[in-house]
Amino acid sequence: MQCPHCKKTVTVYKNPVPTVDIIIEVDEEIVLIKRKNPPHGWALPGGFVDYGESYETAAAREAEEETGTLVKNLQQFRTYSDPDRDPRQHTASTIFIAQADTQPVAGDDAAEARLFTENNLPQLVFDHAKIVSDYFEFKKTQHPTPKT
Repeated sequence: MQCPHCKKTVTVYKNPVPTVDIIIEVDEEIVLIKRKNPPHGWALPGGFVDYGESYETAAAREAEEETGTLVKNLQQFRTYSDPDRDPRQHTASTIFIAQADTQPVAGDDAAEARLFTENNLPQLVFDHAKIVSDYFEFKKTQHPTPKT
């Protein structure tokens, strides 16, 4: 690429785009949204981190925008960065876990928002099936039963 002012060659770097996804726990269930925009399907609430915004703020914002829930006890879970995780572009998503006291209501980019258990999950887009599977495995093992 050439600089429009000095005409020197400028190297353009391509970097992963930062995103966040959030696992919102309501009692023993988690919130999933049905996406309005491609790729269509069920997903965790989430989206792109805005310039000047922390990942934690982005996660709380996306939760409220897409599900109408105000989250509490926001904690970072893991980051997923497979270059093929999003068919639109290379993203790196930091996943958060939080709790909410209210039922989700679809908003912003969500056509629908519902609660699901591990046993009634719909087919998920992106790599969200892996994320949700890792989350449920974590929930089962985070407080192991002491061996006697």
